[in-house]
Amino acid sequence: MEKLAILELNESMLRVSIYKVSNGRFQMILDKNQPFNLGKEILTEELIRPKTRADLLNVIKIYRKLIESYKVTKIVAVASKILLQARNYRGFIDEVYNNTAMTIQILSDEEFLKIVYNSVVNSIDNSKGFFFYIGCDFTGIVKYNRRTMLSSQILPFGIDNASKDEQGNDRTIAQIEDFVGKQLSSVEILKEIDSESNIVGCGNAFLAFGKIAKKIARYSLDIDNNFEVSRDIMEKTYQFISGIELEKIGKIKGINFIEADKVICAVAFVKALYLASGANSIAVSTASLRHGLVIQNTTVPSQAQFSDLLSNSLDNFYEFNKNENSINEYVYQMAMILFKQLKVMHKLPRFYVKPLRIASFLYDCGKVINYDNMERNGFDVILNAGICGASHKELLIASFICLCQDLDNLSLSEWLKYKDILTDEDLDAVRKLGVILSLARALNASRKPIITDIVCDILGDSIIVKTITEGNAEFEIMEGMKVASTYKKVFKKSLQII
Repeated sequence: MEKLAILELNESMLRVSIYKVSNGRFQMILDKNQPFNLGKEILTEELIRPKTRADLLNVIKIYRKLIESYKVTKIVAVASKILLQARNYRGFIDEVYNNTAMTIQILSDEEFLKIVYNSVVNSIDNSKGFFFYIGCDFTGIVKYNRRTMLSSQILPFGIDNASKDEQGNDRTIAQIEDFVGKQLSSVEILKEIDSESNIVGCGNAFLAFGKIAKKIARYSLDIDNNFEVSRDIMEKTYQFISGIELEKIGKIKGINFIEADKVICAVAFVKALYLASGANSIAVSTASLRHGLVIQNTTVPSQAQFSDLLSNSLDNFYEFNKNENSINEYVYQMAMILFKQLKVMHKLPRFYVKPLRIASFLYDCGKVINYDNMERNGFDVILNAGICGASHKELLIASFICLCQDLDNLSLSEWLKYKDILTDEDLDAVRKLGVILSLARALNASRKPIITDIVCDILGDSIIVKTITEGNAEFEIMEGMKVASTYKKVFKKSLQII
């Protein structure tokens, strides 16, 4: 197993992230950052001050030792183009190389946008649409289809330089919205957006906006990636931020990664984008430069990465949590067979296939916390595993399906916490799919694919499951019959496995 380190120097911080890499899959194992006001310093003085330079070099040396302690096999070091505006940037880069043997690549806006785009299409399953990136001093817009960039445009303003007027005075939130709106009115690529276009937003501005919007909407899930912000919630978020004092903005829980004055600019900026694009909703993505760099430096071909985002995400989790006894693929395949064979019994629409895919592939993921209460632990793991390629509702339903492998785990009070997302139909579905998952797990009791297929016959008040086997399936049938009482409770029919 290899390890990859990403060193990133931008306008506000120096960051190091270390990942385990195996078979083209990756998992973050360390993330450290140190704040530096590099952007403001360079814009003001057009150089890196001697003290800042010394402090930066010292932290880079510390990070280099940290990288060595993790036995990292590859290092990728990048910096924002703000560095180019410092007259002494070449000397600084040479000094870093001489002391750490690391070469820092300065990314242009176009290079930065392409790398972040690679992260975006691996974080949200929208095969066609537009994505906006709001940075400190530039804004990027990309039109894509089938995960291929069709066109892009770089706009020379971001949340730093849009927040001040020509005289250097702070703009109000209304003035920022007006300024950004006027700049966007002549952007050609925005005119290609229609009412059916999928729109994704990323960067710290969108991330902060999404966190506040979730609070305004009283959203029950604390998941940032793929949170859909409607125009109505956008307007309420804008009104909320415009009506409170700056010091109170800084105390909003969860947005301590961005300065309070930049939050005001971010919200105004996002509103202007909504109005200029005519968007009814925008999905917030947690896509980042470092995530895009990791994807770019792993060995899986791009076609495999993009073929099925959900499968890729599940495989990525499984790669670092499997062992020699893992049977997740067998349980997944049997759950899919049972869903099809029992269609006449469960009568569930195709929407529930994706949640069942997630729950069956991660049926035992709770054991990473504790094997006891594995199903209950699995609820939390699925919600917090960073699974991509599914909506928040699909992830939540998958978590409840995992929980319902033992129906006694299902608490109505816990279910009602998510009444803003889930329905009564979903409650019926998770109970049925929980039983199907329990049966799929039981039919792989020997941890070998002994039962390769099944055929179901319904006879009055009974259902007979005929197994097609490659070997002795006595243990599987014995374990499967333990699900019979729960099956009858949910499906109102007796279960017989032969």
